[in-house]
Amino acid sequence: MPEYKFQILCTKLLDETTIHKAADQSINIDVISFIEIENNNSLELIQQIRSLQSKKITVVFTSVNAVESVTKHLTEKPDWKIFSIGGATKEMVLKFFDEGSILATAKNATALSEKIIANKSIKELTFFCGDQRLNELPETLFNHGINVDELVVYKNILRPVLIEKDYDAVVFFSPSAVNSFFSLNTLPINTVIFSIGKTTTATIQSYCSNMVITSEWPGKEQMIERVIGYFNSNKISA
Repeated sequence: MPEYKFQILCTKLLDETTIHKAADQSINIDVISFIEIENNNSLELIQQIRSLQSKKITVVFTSVNAVESVTKHLTEKPDWKIFSIGGATKEMVLKFFDEGSILATAKNATALSEKIIANKSIKELTFFCGDQRLNELPETLFNHGINVDELVVYKNILRPVLIEKDYDAVVFFSPSAVNSFFSLNTLPINTVIFSIGKTTTATIQSYCSNMVITSEWPGKEQMIERVIGYFNSNKISA
């Protein structure tokens, strides 16, 4: 068995390459997903999506889950103009759409809403989202006279797990995962928390006073790189 200097809990699935990369730096990563994504496969939603695929509309994607849920119901490539969160969400968009379909990307919903507003030609759009989507983007757009048609294409279901192991760090990617984790668990004060986005961080801070390192860029690999960098710089004091 390899000797690990640090133990990390990641609350989102990672590929084996990323896990091995951390292991090479004496960092063990356990992966436990505290939420389950359930796609909305209702006939009503499928009909709505397919009725939109023949229309020239502007759409917004803020998660990989939304892209996957929508594209699996499409029977042809729509002529849509797309605003998308960057990183993994954009990569998923490009698996189905051309680069030219993307009007703009941003690292978070706040920055994305600013880019939508700056595009003076946008008067209405379709927002494909989950049942626990944040209010920030639709409310900001509405306050600037942009009509937002929301279609809930997936649900976040909390799947809490009791953790009996001590970790040097825990990595969170969404408020839902935070709520699920802390519904059964607490953390020692010396456990470092890594977080994607200010909303996830705010949710964490409602449960504990641990140090939180926040990343604004929504990518799993980038986040784990940051974890590795942090613990490499702290090896002397470990």
